Amino acid sequence: MSNTFTEGEAFAPQRSLFNALGFTKEEMRKPLVGIVSSYNEIVPGHMNIDKIVDAVKLGVAMAGGTPVVFPAIAVCDGIAMGHVGMKYSLVTRDLIADSTECMALAHQFDALVMVPNCDKNVPGLLMAAARVNVPTVFVSGGPMLAGRVKGCKTSLSSMFEAVGSYAAGKITKEELDEFENKTCPTCGSCSGMYTANSMNCLTEVLGMGLQGNGTIPAVYSERIRLAKHAGMKVMELLEKNIRPRDILTEKAFENALTVDMALGCSTNSMLHLPAIAHEAGVDLNLEKANEISKRTPNLCHLAPAGHTYIE
Repeated sequence: MSNTFTEGEAFAPQRSLFNALGFTKEEMRKPLVGIVSSYNEIVPGHMNIDKIVDAVKLGVAMAGGTPVVFPAIAVCDGIAMGHVGMKYSLVTRDLIADSTECMALAHQFDALVMVPNCDKNVPGLLMAAARVNVPTVFVSGGPMLAGRVKGCKTSLSSMFEAVGSYAAGKITKEELDEFENKTCPTCGSCSGMYTANSMNCLTEVLGMGLQGNGTIPAVYSERIRLAKHAGMKVMELLEKNIRPRDILTEKAFENALTVDMALGCSTNSMLHLPAIAHEAGVDLNLEKANEISKRTPNLCHLAPAGHTYIE
């Protein structure tokens, strides 16, 4: 796609704008790989994504591509709870899909690496990947480590429960403060099997993320290595012309639903998987989900259903 700009006198104006960006002719001749960064400083699951993006850029460059970063928005559902902000969360999914499609096609990227993490950001970028349909790899920001209060592991749902316990007179203000200060100890998506971690695991099952995409903690150096491999892998997909709609098949979605049921993923997956499937030209309905649910045992009780965490 980007060779539209690199050949012929008619596109000299476009190349002049690449010159303004500081691109060399050598960089312009290489495949142009868009890295969709959802980094921001208001969402704990996204505050480390700048480091992930830097690693992806290195991977792309090592494999012979020219990496270019552009942004995607992301809302923290936890921070948005309890006020008007919650009305703005779900709608961002489609806004993310639309705006990423616009950026990818307007600038004719040859391939994409998506770097999401939280609830609506992951499905929005999966929808965009299916729409744009250039070779694409996902690498998420990774899950937060669990907190620890009085020797017990905790996550954000523990914090909400502590607020209720305090209101009911079951714990003291000092105990509530301890939950507040120790429940969310690191960057990353909230440490239970909430929507973000569910969708990051399902991205891996769908075949759009490398092994470990859903489970390597945000603070582990292993995630930086994963990001470098994601950058290299997208160049391999580009060389082989393997595109999202080649990967996002009906069977892939059936696999995702099977793992969804086995892991006990967030019920929000049934908001998002059908929307992603629709963009990929696959019909995924509740009847199919019920059919798979009936034959698939639930193997995990991760928080908030249990006291086990992704770490």
